[in-house]
Amino acid sequence: MPRKLINKNTISREEWLQLRKSYIGGSDAATIIGLNPYGSLLELYADKKGLLPEKEDTEAMRQGRDFEDYVASRWEEATGKKCRKSNFVYLHDKYDFIGADIDRDVVGENAGLECKTTSVYNKSDIENGEIPLNYYVQCIHYMAVMGYDRMYLAVLVLNKGFYTFVIERNEEEINNLIAAEIDFWNKYIMANKMPEADGSESAQRALNAIYPADKAKDSQVLLMQYEDRLERYEALQEQIKALEKEADAEKQSIIAALGDSSYGVSQKYKVSYSPQTRTSIDAKLLKTEMPEIYEKYSKQSVTRAFRVTKMKEVI
Repeated sequence: MPRKLINKNTISREEWLQLRKSYIGGSDAATIIGLNPYGSLLELYADKKGLLPEKEDTEAMRQGRDFEDYVASRWEEATGKKCRKSNFVYLHDKYDFIGADIDRDVVGENAGLECKTTSVYNKSDIENGEIPLNYYVQCIHYMAVMGYDRMYLAVLVLNKGFYTFVIERNEEEINNLIAAEIDFWNKYIMANKMPEADGSESAQRALNAIYPADKAKDSQVLLMQYEDRLERYEALQEQIKALEKEADAEKQSIIAALGDSSYGVSQKYKVSYSPQTRTSIDAKLLKTEMPEIYEKYSKQSVTRAFRVTKMKEVI
């Protein structure tokens, strides 16, 4: 049986967000096994260690919370079943760093309901029964913590449709997920060891937060042990340049074929090459002719530029 950690109604949202750093939750599970397209191990590590600024409450996050009651109500209407809100944060009966904050308990069943709101741009084919993998793993995580026999999933795709799914308990999937979560927690969180960056935007966000530009020091680090990686980076950059040149050549040949036409079509593709009007500010002229206005509305930001230069060989 899961253990009750705290009633969410007794703490503020800020306290709840801080509490989530102390355990692996359902939304973290897919990141740990590499099935979250928006997250990385590095960013998850930084979040649990308190190295990231608090996430801004985006419109998508706000809509997800606001539509939760509506999605639950629609699910009851679609299935004829009943559900009730769960106000507690639970912990796994064996591991106090694995927790669950479920949306609803299903009345009369050993089951839970996860309510999701997403946009029409979600790449999963939800309409034809495909469950987004990060949603699926989240449900597996909740079954692992809560001991549920199944999870119900209700997905509202804004301006498109409402879809319901049933995910039955699978002990092998649960055991594999829990093993991965234990490994992540022990290998990185408990050992204070930063995971390797994976090249994702998520990993870069984490690095930018951990090592912000305004804290950069005018100092030098010896990178002898990274010589192979620097060589690999240089080689990859050359490959990228070559591929970009090749792609540009193909694009230019198609542009030449279009001539004055704005559109083209082949058996498999549609091509557009139409005029677009953009308005820009001549900052140099504005600074010269209206320096007060330029100063009033200019905004300065600090970033860190990454450059690799090959040293000249000493003969």
